[in-house]
Amino acid sequence: MRKPIVIGNWKMNKTAEQATLLVADLLPELQKIKDVDCVVCPPFTALMVVSQMVNNTGIGVGAQDMYWESAGAFTGEVAPQMVKEFCQFVILGHSERRTLLGETDEMVNRKVKSAVANTLIPIICVGESLKENETGQTREVVERQIKKGLEGVTKNQLESLIIAYEPVWAIGTGRAATKEDAQRVIGSIIRKLLSSIYGDETAQLIRILYGGSVNGQNAAEYFLMPDIDGALVGGASLKAPDFLSIVKAAVK
Repeated sequence: MRKPIVIGNWKMNKTAEQATLLVADLLPELQKIKDVDCVVCPPFTALMVVSQMVNNTGIGVGAQDMYWESAGAFTGEVAPQMVKEFCQFVILGHSERRTLLGETDEMVNRKVKSAVANTLIPIICVGESLKENETGQTREVVERQIKKGLEGVTKNQLESLIIAYEPVWAIGTGRAATKEDAQRVIGSIIRKLLSSIYGDETAQLIRILYGGSVNGQNAAEYFLMPDIDGALVGGASLKAPDFLSIVKAAVK
């Protein structure tokens, strides 16, 4: 059985002080939940204070990105070792970085390999745009992102990472994919592709999440699907009651 996991991506929200208040609201309830892994991903400026607050609580901490080099003249970038001081997880290849900041599949791949080399757990985001979805290119786009993103990643390394299917057209729009569409992409495209590359036994170990306008009202529907192992949550992770309702839906 793959243990469900719910990950909150706070994006460019919350000062360190605001992050402290949110975590203080989350902790009492999250610590009671043992059947679901929970991870919060604050902005870089709040990682230190959040990691201190959740230390020894069972709550994971993730960064929202990192660079692939260990050090050097890369102004504004953050190295894997810097992330590792405070985090166990790191989000890589989020569509907002791909579309707004020009990240390519090759760049994502370099980050993935650097993360696993530094014993960080990558949360690799894949997903198609609205145009690609409407023109029937979902399989082509998602398979390309998976193949290129995982190029050079071994079977042993694969077992520690997480994949999040986030259709670009559903992120922050309130327009979520149906549970059937999410299951089809995750089960029939992503897990099937992993099986063809790494073998069925390995593919069945990998946790694959859905992300894109997930909230307390629709989360339970996704978690009932056999191949959906949790959620990567954006806006609903910024308010304690909303995030807790999603985590509790994963328990059920």
